[in-house]
Amino acid sequence: MPDAHPSLGGLRLCFGGNVFGWTLDRDRSFEILDAFYEAGGRMIDTAEGYSSWIPGNKGGESETIIGEWLEARGVRRDMLIGTKTGMGGPPLALKPEAVARALDGSLERLRTDYVDLYYAHRDDLTTPLDEVVAGFDALVQAGKARELAASNYTADRLAEVTAIADRMGLTPFTVLQPKYNLVWRQEYEGALQDLCVRRGIAVLPYYGLASGFLSGKFRKPEDWQGSTRAHALAEFANNGGWETLAVLDSVAAEAGATVAQVALAWLNAQPGIAAPLASATTKAQLADLAKAVTLELSPEQLARLSAPVTG
Repeated sequence: MPDAHPSLGGLRLCFGGNVFGWTLDRDRSFEILDAFYEAGGRMIDTAEGYSSWIPGNKGGESETIIGEWLEARGVRRDMLIGTKTGMGGPPLALKPEAVARALDGSLERLRTDYVDLYYAHRDDLTTPLDEVVAGFDALVQAGKARELAASNYTADRLAEVTAIADRMGLTPFTVLQPKYNLVWRQEYEGALQDLCVRRGIAVLPYYGLASGFLSGKFRKPEDWQGSTRAHALAEFANNGGWETLAVLDSVAAEAGATVAQVALAWLNAQPGIAAPLASATTKAQLADLAKAVTLELSPEQLARLSAPVTG
């Protein structure tokens, strides 16, 4: 497969839209989306469930903000929009009728008649895979989804569902969104990565900066006290994060780059990766991320970053 998804445009970065309606209100979301567009960004990721974890929210807030921005700026045809159904993996979430109903809701909030990517957010172990395949394919045939995608699937289940799609002659999942970054590699590397490379499945990893841990702004546990992302940050730190951060610091100094830029450049250099997902809440953060797409690390630097943590 090509290094990047063919329609990603100039910026090899997908903006993670979970911040819209969470850490960014509507006005600030518009400011960041404008800056992302001006920097060459053309792909936004969201989900029907964003941001249902905030008291008073019910889900769909992110899609609503994105839809209002797309309409206000008149840029829908310029953008690749991906959204998801089945957050949390509830039983029967991927039944054909449930998926069709969910996408109609997403399209209404996004103020569009199609999405470029439609994801199964979590695997549904209760719905037969042939029904999942048929239900998602129907959305493509109806013109409501341009391409189909899976998030948080294991290698075995992704192999099974794509094989069923092949056998039925229906549209397969051609994009995968796994949890993957420098300090969380166990879910993607190995069988899942091999499958994606072999089948040409484009990979758009989420948590590209490990909830901000790989931005370098957190240097001790006390730094994230009170943060809404404290649990995730602790998880990444305890998964070899501090040792990895030391290597990142060294490579960043050599490359004349920031820690965040190096972390994303490493991701972009990995087999199967089309573009990482990352979020920003300020224009300065976004400008930092945008520079990562042109940063090329040397083979020696990539090897040092990829070396198993021994500390």
